[in-house]
Amino acid sequence: MGLRPEEVLGVPKPDWKTDDVVMLEDMATKFLEAEVLPHYDRFEKQEIFDRSVWELAGENGLLCASMPEEYGGAGGTYAHESAILEAISHVGVDGFGIALHNSIVAPYILHYGSEEQKQRWLPKMATGELIGAIAMTEPGAGSDLQGVKTSAKKDGNHYVVNGSKTFITNGQLANLVIVVTKTDPAQGAKGTSLIVVETDGQEGFERGRNLDKVGLKSNDTSELFFNDVRVPTSNLLGTEEGQGFVQLMQQLPQERLQIGGTAIAMAERAIAITSDYVKERKAFGKAVIDFQNTQFKLAELKTEATIGRVFYNHCVERHLNGGLDPVTASMAKYWLSDLQNKVVDECLQLHGGYGYMNEYPIARMFRDARVQRIYGGTNEIMKLLIARSL
Repeated sequence: MGLRPEEVLGVPKPDWKTDDVVMLEDMATKFLEAEVLPHYDRFEKQEIFDRSVWELAGENGLLCASMPEEYGGAGGTYAHESAILEAISHVGVDGFGIALHNSIVAPYILHYGSEEQKQRWLPKMATGELIGAIAMTEPGAGSDLQGVKTSAKKDGNHYVVNGSKTFITNGQLANLVIVVTKTDPAQGAKGTSLIVVETDGQEGFERGRNLDKVGLKSNDTSELFFNDVRVPTSNLLGTEEGQGFVQLMQQLPQERLQIGGTAIAMAERAIAITSDYVKERKAFGKAVIDFQNTQFKLAELKTEATIGRVFYNHCVERHLNGGLDPVTASMAKYWLSDLQNKVVDECLQLHGGYGYMNEYPIARMFRDARVQRIYGGTNEIMKLLIARSL
């Protein structure tokens, strides 16, 4: 490859990419290239990562980078998490589910967990002994979180959890699952609570099949079943029942920003590998890059990706300063994932027939990109949220 993906746009480094963030991105890139990329085709075929790779990531400081040091983390910020997720997309191992573990699951415990919960769970998440998942989506409730049917009924000092979840990222490997439940179904959204289930040896907990997806094959995505699962009441996140919906709303901006970061990083990689390809590929006696159509297409894509990168960097800065509102986060999620899909599609076209062959990275990117417009709240839901601000 010629230019590295992060160099392809030539956007000035933002202030939040401090020296330690850049060092972490370099370290993450080297780790992923050495320890994950050589095995990635196998992970794609077996449709799950080896658990040992998670533990290796923990040993190398790639798990819980933004968690405080007293809980086993590295004491960083979302900037450090962004460095890791961008490295994943730039290297092209997009199915590695550590970004969800790091910057979606762990923050719920940090922000809403008791001191005892944080001491119990976060250090094990930092080593990879515990792999995190969050169980929101149900067969009958996707973006509509108020429609959740999974229930948690109090029985002495335990909750009895019943229900089923689907499309759960890290679902086969996860042994710490934050479950979105109804502790008071009559209260609607106000009856929603988040309860942590440690699944190892947990009676009544079952994993369904590892779901057969269009893309992100190496990421295990599952159905989960809770049949009279007894969980101590001390596993409730928050000081009282009914706080779950507010907790979800407070944390969704970071999840949506993360999807935006993944999107722009993949777009950069697509442009980088396509630029290299069209310089080498010959058609009608000259390099494909020498055709005006190729030049104009790549010029458009580079321009739009540059706009996307600047917007993402701006959103990260706002988030680090505590000022990223849900509307702007929704803009980042929808617009950047739409852009990602457009860039990857156009880049595949510039590869011609080879772009449709699975042995070429652009084909995998085409499959992997599509879900970004769906999970984390569909892009149509993002537009609804943005429209409410008008």
